[in-house]
Amino acid sequence: MNEPMVKARPATIGSAEFFERSRRRLNFDVPPGLVDPNIVPKTGDEGNDRMLEIVAREQPVRPAAVLIPVVDHHREPTVLLTQRSPHLSSHAGQISFPGGKIDATDASPLDAALREAEEEVGLKREFIEPVGYLDLYGTAFGFRILPTVARVKPGFELTINEGEVVDAFEVPLAFLMNPENHQIHSKEFRGMERSYYAMPFAERYIWGATAGILRVLYERIYLA
Repeated sequence: MNEPMVKARPATIGSAEFFERSRRRLNFDVPPGLVDPNIVPKTGDEGNDRMLEIVAREQPVRPAAVLIPVVDHHREPTVLLTQRSPHLSSHAGQISFPGGKIDATDASPLDAALREAEEEVGLKREFIEPVGYLDLYGTAFGFRILPTVARVKPGFELTINEGEVVDAFEVPLAFLMNPENHQIHSKEFRGMERSYYAMPFAERYIWGATAGILRVLYERIYLA
């Protein structure tokens, strides 16, 4: 999220070019800021950046990993998203990517994202082709989220773990990558104004970290 207020034309690239660009522009190098509190992820929004600096001083870093599962349907690729359980201690009820905190037993952030995707919605690893890590994303809760972009083959069957998520659904990639659908909202944090993205889709309200990460995806893959 480098330029929160920038307007741009709708994205027009197809599925094959999306994955080709992703493979060229992403890699599996783990950024040191995932665990180092002295390295604060930058968003380009002054209020957000100040908030993340304050959070880094006051809270321990909480490394997390999510999967951005782009389902490669022949006619129109989609992104698989979840709705979190309303009983969770953080981000309850929100729209999210499959993912969660990185455990000590996880071999890598990628391994954590794949494990969480299988635990939450039953998405099997044999359907997933990891492409690379997106930019590190910081939140007000102290999470440092490292997203993995992945191509997902159609034909999978999901099994919802209702203790963690209550639903899983797909949204067209073209909708999420169209900047005309990237609404900018704002809220106050300790007297500072900070902006955040929202991408309402039908009855779903996609916002916060999920919408912010999708905006980063747009900027990294769709913009020249």
